[in-house]
Amino acid sequence: MAAAAGGKKQKKKWSKGKVKDKANHAVVVDKSISEKLNKDVQSYRLITVATLVDRLKINGSVARHALKELQNEGKIKPVVQHARLQVYSE
Repeated sequence: MAAAAGGKKQKKKWSKGKVKDKANHAVVVDKSISEKLNKDVQSYRLITVATLVDRLKINGSVARHALKELQNEGKIKPVVQHARLQVYSE
């Protein structure tokens, strides 16, 4: 009976959760993105899909394709080739 006579606790209020902003990344390479890929990307020390998505605001699949194209042209060199993460350098 002592437990039932204890003070009443406030009911826990749950947070609504954090709302992430919708990323509006490009899904097609236009002229401005193409110029940035050819000029700026070679100056990056570390080149991954995530860095291209973050800096150029492009989609991940577009970034993967762009990295393959730059590698075929000889503008970047692969450092680590893994199924999940490809790391390139200038």
